Parts: sequence; C-alpha cells; structure tokens
Amino acid sequence: MNRTWTSLLTASLMTLTINAHAATLLVGSYTDGASQGIYRYAFDSDSGRIDPSPKQVVKSVSPSWLVLSADQRQLFVVNETPQGHASSFSLSSKGEIKPLNQVATRGDEPTHASLSRDQRFLFVANYAVAPDPGGSLVVIPVAKDGKLKDVVQQARHKASGVNPERQAGAHVHSLVLSPDGQHVYACDLGADKVFIYRYDGASADKPLTPAIPASVTLPPGSGPRHLLFDAKGQHAYLTLEMSAEVVMFDVQEAALVERQRLPLTEQKDAAARAAGGLHLSGDGRFLYVSNRGTANEIVVFSVGEQDGQLAFVQRRSVEGDHPREFALDPTDNFLLVANQKSNQIVVMRRDPRSGKLGETVQTLPQDAPSDLKFIE
Repeated sequence: MNRTWTSLLTASLMTLTINAHAATLLVGSYTDGASQGIYRYAFDSDSGRIDPSPKQVVKSVSPSWLVLSADQRQLFVVNETPQGHASSFSLSSKGEIKPLNQVATRGDEPTHASLSRDQRFLFVANYAVAPDPGGSLVVIPVAKDGKLKDVVQQARHKASGVNPERQAGAHVHSLVLSPDGQHVYACDLGADKVFIYRYDGASADKPLTPAIPASVTLPPGSGPRHLLFDAKGQHAYLTLEMSAEVVMFDVQEAALVERQRLPLTEQKDAAARAAGGLHLSGDGRFLYVSNRGTANEIVVFSVGEQDGQLAFVQRRSVEGDHPREFALDPTDNFLLVANQKSNQIVVMRRDPRSGKLGETVQTLPQDAPSDLKFIE
C-alpha cells in the first residue's frame, strides 16, 4: 500500500472515530430575553462537553418543547405564547434545520406535544395560564411532507378548583402515548386527573375518544404534570408538580393502578415543591426526577426489576435555578439539565452502575433553556 492510500485510510478511520463519539443536541428556549429560539450544538459523548459555538440558530418564538419524528428527519415544536402555535421543521442527515410551516393550536401557552406512532397526528397540550377558557388538548394532522394542518379535534376538562389560584381552570400540561401507541394520556394539572383516550388513526376528524376507564384521579391539589412509561409498558411514573411527589403505577390494559407515591423533598415550605420532568435510564434501572422551586434538585431512584417500584438513591443539586427539563445523552454517561431561570445548561457525569450523578463536567451559558433533545 503506498503512502497516499495509507494517509487516506488513516484519515477515514479518524473521521469514523470522531463521528462515533459525536451527537447532535437540540435546545429549545424561551425568547422573552436574549434567546432566538432553537439551538443546534455538537456534543462529545467521550468528554461530555457541548461545543459552546452553536452549529445553527433557528429563530422561533419560545419553542418550549421539541418533538422528533421516528426517523429523526422532522422536528415539531410548540411555541409557548398567548395564542399558541405549533411549528414544523425538516432535518437533514447532518441535522440542519429548515422551517416548514406553523399553525395555531387554538389555545394559550402550549407546553408539550407528542407524535402518534403512525406519525399522522401531533397531540398538543395547551396549558393556558388564564382559567377561562382554560387549557385543552388538540389534535393536529401531519401531512406526508411534514407540514402541519389545522386542528381537527379539541377536548377540555373540568378543573378541580382545589387550589383557587392554580386550579380555577383546566391546565393540560402533557400528552403522552402508551408504548403500543393505542392510548394517549393527558396530564391535567388543573383537574388533578390523568385523562385517558383511545387512539384511532383511521379517523381523520376524531382520532381520540375517551377510554374505559376515562381517567385516573390524583390527590386533591397535587397537580399532575408529566407521565412516563417503562419500555415494556408494564409500569408508569408520574410527577405531581404541586405536591412534589412521584407516583408509580401498574398498567392494566389502559388503566393506571397506583402502587407507590414518594415525596421528592422533605422540606415543608411550599416554595420547595415544584416537580418537573422525569426520565428513565436506557436500561430502565434508574429513574431521574427534577424538583424546581427553592429545591432545584434531581432526585435519583432505583427501579425494581420485577415490580417497578422505586427506592431512593440520591439527591443532587442542579447548580442553577429552575431545571425546566433534562436529558440523558445517547451513551447514558452524562445527564444534561436545562436551568431556565439561571440561563445555563449543566452537564453532570453519571455512573451507569450505581445510577448516581457525579461531578459537573460543564456549565454552558444558554438563555432560558426549556427542552433538550438528542439526534442519534
């Protein structure tokens, strides 16, 4: 082999090695301040560091939640503003983002969205700060070219009214699909319920209908926020924002049967109770839950292999203010936290064996980050 071919082969192998250790990180943010919207970064899975210079910045008004299609070639976001919108983007093989279109969500302050398993519909949670008319869930068709169509279905729930300030109206905070894609679960903070809908992709104008049972009731004033299923769909986990608790359920057909409820903080002060997101490790052995407010922590639990029940492992400061969302990187060796009010993304090292979070690897300035998604 001559020297030229040797050099080319060496260069090719080096490129493959670099690419194997690189991931693309998408960051959504609130644009009330200096942020412009969506940021695309390179993430090194060996060092756990984000390249501080973004590869791309896409102007979009407060894209607070990001949703990737199954093939990771389309991106959908909710624009969390009064008179909310949802936006669609295409993604190139290199992760480059190109705007497609935007539609109204027929509700205020959308906070969350998810995509049907057949990729035909986007389900959007309109949180709506004002109690009248309150929050709602809407169903938005997705065209074959990735563009969004107008809302075809909207549903509203009755508020519990337990907390007169925060539960005078319905506030749909998230919409999550069951692993088999047959049901959609609407967590309504204002109603103290998780509403369950059956999904029918063949119905163009009414793909969601109430399931049996139609809901699961949580403690008065607890405020359900985010729901998460394990990989097999046998167990589910729910954060209760206002009471700062995590609930573990057995899944029996569509029903959620509560088995366990654990506090996220021992503090009595209501200001320390503001549960947020939750994520399982890739192997399903550990659950990570954020608690905002004055606590500003990630709480780590081990997950029972057979029964799915939780046991406390660790409490770790996020070293910032208001962890709106967080994410595990594709290797599961690092956990990244979007600290919205302290304008930073904090990267922590993770021990896959113990599940514990270790040293802080990086603190990256980022104005008002709200969501983190990896393109793998």
